[in-house]
Amino acid sequence: MADVAAAAGVHSSTVSRALNPDTRKMVVPELVDKVLAAAKDLGYRVDPIAKSLRTGKSRLIGVLIPDIANTLFAPILSGINDWLRNTGYSVIVAEVGNDVAKQLELADRLAAQRIDGLVLGTVSRSDPLVDFCIDNGIPAVLVNRAETSSRLSAVISDDMAGMQIAVEHLHQLGHRKIAHIAGPPEHSTGFLRRRGFDFAASSLELKDLPCEVASAYNRSEGASAMNRLLDRRPDITAVAAANDLLALGAYDALALRSLSCPDDISIVGHNDMPLMDIVHPPLTTIRIGHKEMGRQAAQLLQQAIEHNDQTCRNIVLPASLIVRKSTLPPGSRRG
Repeated sequence: MADVAAAAGVHSSTVSRALNPDTRKMVVPELVDKVLAAAKDLGYRVDPIAKSLRTGKSRLIGVLIPDIANTLFAPILSGINDWLRNTGYSVIVAEVGNDVAKQLELADRLAAQRIDGLVLGTVSRSDPLVDFCIDNGIPAVLVNRAETSSRLSAVISDDMAGMQIAVEHLHQLGHRKIAHIAGPPEHSTGFLRRRGFDFAASSLELKDLPCEVASAYNRSEGASAMNRLLDRRPDITAVAAANDLLALGAYDALALRSLSCPDDISIVGHNDMPLMDIVHPPLTTIRIGHKEMGRQAAQLLQQAIEHNDQTCRNIVLPASLIVRKSTLPPGSRRG
């Protein structure tokens, strides 16, 4: 640092302030440019390990997600990075699946590295990882999924309302034999979206609507659930799926039986993941603002870290219907 100060013609304290994003605004821009240029010429970098030992802060944020191949998480991660980009924090993304033991092991390793906080996209409705964060004083925020009890701040979508919108759309098209492919009930998304389906069925006075529960949010589970529905209720004319991957699995099951979407069965997804507009047929789905979800989760976490704010806040983002070509009135082909 002394070498950088000498090269830039400033005091060492100015170098310290200029190289720290939190204090850079205290230095006039011309001197900041000189310091940054001198540091680059000399190959000087702030040692984050040494700095964390001195300050007790690593400026590292961990983001835990269950499946990095699931494109649902791309806009969430983009929103997190959007907010943290200019705050001096770096983001570590880790895929941890749904194995609780592995999640706890990784969280413990991150805690040993002095991680400043965690964004959790993995939680169940009663999650040991939340216990770990609370017990170890690690600031954390939940994203996309929430617990039954509000122990940590969470940013989620209005899952019940979104599913009600999906069922109402099918009902308005004339469908009365509507089925539901539910997500895993241990996750808030699966639990609440099924409640939304049941509530919509009741309010619309639709009776005996079948439901099959998928054990995971993936395409193969969607196909399996759709096959079970068709085996026991071949009369269904529409399906509301708890997420887009389950809906794509339903497409696969129909194709294997030489059935067509939407001519034989209309399908609505949930999430509006990237690329759902270019699948065949383009998927009618419930849109959720996942990028905004990530941005608000990062903002809440920064507040919790920097202001020791332990207030639990639940932010619920609205859902909206995106109509594409996977839904038609029943009997459209025959008509």
